[in-house]
Amino acid sequence: MSAGMEREVWEMRAEGGVGPLWFGMSPAEVAEALSVSEPGAQVGGPYEQEDFPSGVKAFYDAGKLACVALDAVTGPQVFLAGFPLAGRDPAEGHQFLLDHAAEHGNWVLYTPDESLSLTDLGLLLRSQQVGAARLTRPLFVKEEWLESQYYRDRLPLEDSPS
Repeated sequence: MSAGMEREVWEMRAEGGVGPLWFGMSPAEVAEALSVSEPGAQVGGPYEQEDFPSGVKAFYDAGKLACVALDAVTGPQVFLAGFPLAGRDPAEGHQFLLDHAAEHGNWVLYTPDESLSLTDLGLLLRSQQVGAARLTRPLFVKEEWLESQYYRDRLPLEDSPS
């Protein structure tokens, strides 16, 4: 992606979701919201997963959208209190989330892969290898997934080699 390309900016949705996507949408509704004629590549795994060319991955539970992962570089940018969640140094991202949690009383959770989550916001900050660097990539997860030990241990791990 060249520096001249503007990445889309999405807002976190208080009711659960991000940008034009909210939890509970069907795959067809997600494709429509992302303005694509059909879902992206279907990917195997414990969840129904679709990869869209815009750097967006959608994960479904029983046919309903439950998690959205944004690529560190090609996905939309999402800000939390003015901080860009995608494409940042992971240590900076973690520090920001910890500061934000301390200030706002968010629930902080470390997932088994050392990612940091603010469970009440449905936000999980992972890192992604981009060339020689590791950069942050945000995941927006329905709250039940973050609150349940079962789902937490089975959160989509989208870092598999692409």
